[in-house]
Amino acid sequence: MKSMEDEVQKHLFMMQDKKYQAFQIKLMPTVKPETVIGVRIPALRKYAAELLKLPEEAMEFLRILPHRYYEENNLHAFLIEKIKDFGLAVRSVDTFLPYIDNWATCDTMKPEVFSNHRLELYGKIREWMNSPYPYAVRFGIGMLMEFYLDADFQPEMLDLVAGIQSQEYYVNTMIAWYFATALAKQYDAALPYLENRKLDRWTHNKTIQKAIESFRLSSRQKDYLRTLRIRKQAKPCTPLK
Repeated sequence: MKSMEDEVQKHLFMMQDKKYQAFQIKLMPTVKPETVIGVRIPALRKYAAELLKLPEEAMEFLRILPHRYYEENNLHAFLIEKIKDFGLAVRSVDTFLPYIDNWATCDTMKPEVFSNHRLELYGKIREWMNSPYPYAVRFGIGMLMEFYLDADFQPEMLDLVAGIQSQEYYVNTMIAWYFATALAKQYDAALPYLENRKLDRWTHNKTIQKAIESFRLSSRQKDYLRTLRIRKQAKPCTPLK
C-alpha cells in the first residue's frame, strides 16, 4: 500500500504548478494549505486515465484512505467516475464520501455509470442527503440536480431538498444552487418555495442571487424574483430611560 501511495505522490509533485497551488488554496478555505500540491485538473485527469490502464494499481489506490493530499482525493474521485459497474461505483462513493473535506472534490465527482441507473440511484441519493457527513449531503443534492431536473423530475424532490436543515455553509450553498437550477428548468414547480418562504433567509436570498445570475431565466422572471428577497429585519430600538 505504502509503495503505491509513495508512487502516486511522487508523480503528483512532478506535475506541481506553484502559481496554481496558491490559486487553489485561496478557493478552498476548508483545506489545509500544506495538503495542496498544485496540480491542474486536466493533468490530474490525464494521470487518472493512465492509472486506469493498470486496473490492479488503480484499485489498490482506491483502497488507500484517508489520503494526505487534496490532489490524491481528486484523483480518487476521477477513478471512481470511470467505474463501469453501478454497484461497485456506489460502494466506492459510500466509502469515499466521509473523507471528502472540500466542495471542489465533492462537486467534481460525477460517476458516469449513474446516468444509466437512475431508479436505483434515487434511493441512494436520499440516503446521502440524510448523512451526518456534510459533503455526503452536498453530493446527494448535486446528483439530484445533475440527473433529476429534466425528464426524471418529480415535485417531491423539491421537498426533499427544502427539508434539509443544516448549519453547514457548503450544504446551504448547494441547496441554493439546486433551487436556482430548478427555477431555470422547472420554474413553476420551484417558484412557490420562494413565494412561500420554505427556505431559511440566507439560502432563500442566495437562491435568488444565483438565479438572477443565470442566463436561462428571462428578464421578467428575474425582476419578479428580485421582489421576493427577504430583507433583514431591523433591530428594535432600545427605549430611552
